[in-house]
Amino acid sequence: MSEISIRKVGRTGRITLTRPKALNALSYEMCLAIDAALKDWAGDDDVAMLVIDAEGEKAFCAGGDIAQMYSTGMAGEYTYGQRFWRDEYRMNARIFEFPKPVASFLQGFTMGGGVGVGCHGSHRVVCESSQIAMPECGIGLVPDVGGSLLLARAPGRLGEYLGTTGTRMGPADAILAGFADYFVPEAEWPALIATLEETGDWTRIDAAASAPPEGPLDGKRDEIERHFGGETLGDILRSLRSEETEFTRATLKALGRNSPLAMGCTVEMAHRLGEGAGIRQALGLEYRFTHRSLENSDFLEGIRAAIIDKDRSPCWQYGLEEITPSMVSEMLRPLGADALTFEDAEQGEETA
Repeated sequence: MSEISIRKVGRTGRITLTRPKALNALSYEMCLAIDAALKDWAGDDDVAMLVIDAEGEKAFCAGGDIAQMYSTGMAGEYTYGQRFWRDEYRMNARIFEFPKPVASFLQGFTMGGGVGVGCHGSHRVVCESSQIAMPECGIGLVPDVGGSLLLARAPGRLGEYLGTTGTRMGPADAILAGFADYFVPEAEWPALIATLEETGDWTRIDAAASAPPEGPLDGKRDEIERHFGGETLGDILRSLRSEETEFTRATLKALGRNSPLAMGCTVEMAHRLGEGAGIRQALGLEYRFTHRSLENSDFLEGIRAAIIDKDRSPCWQYGLEEITPSMVSEMLRPLGADALTFEDAEQGEETA
């Protein structure tokens, strides 16, 4: 498959995303290929660890390839998108739960679907160019592919801030927020990957890591904690509007661009997924939203404005002041028979 290279090299199972001209956007076929490889390698004694990387300088993976999801959704056919998300989320869970070390090398943009492939492993490596984000609220979706769990586990209220604003994290910020583990200069990656292939010794990553350049997120922690501690999106907005600072101005501007319904649900999801939540619970909660999103959210309008017409002027169905708890609850209520399930479980994650 020209979009992806899957092979065994030395002691490693190797997955390389190979469509750099498309910023390695993740297609449905790529999701299925990754999932099949994970199944094969879980019990393969020749594979000591996995190494996941991508071609090109600009991106590890800038998101999912959603053109077909848009065209089918606009035609009123929602099953393709629902199947894409269902199978993608199962693959995300398989990476998170993989019984061997998984090392990922995340240059450039790692966003959306790229987070689901690159940020659930045990050894997540970033470099000087790394930019990691969950920008889904900007297209009317919630942070998904298991990203909601990473946001919920981020220190303090960083998850609510990063999820609603879609703020990009450089290497230091990604490590701070729990989306990455190690900083290794990109020039050292080829030699490090070759060593991993030869030895299967994941401790070589620890030995290669160094301190990343300082990032801006830590310096904003006090204001983030103060303003993002509310129970709802409305609470957050009222707090931000109560102060006139550079941070509150920039944050309100960012929130003003994104889908109010998606942001309201993002805040609620972060609160439901407490310390004891697992990846399947998070994916099940995300799927409640995405399963309904083509018909009931701002997703198709967000895609139109960002990718199809590129006018960057989405017409969201609700204003910032109009989001109510009942609207959020409706998008996140259990799906019953349509709930996300996993191969080794008969029931979906309906406890969130």
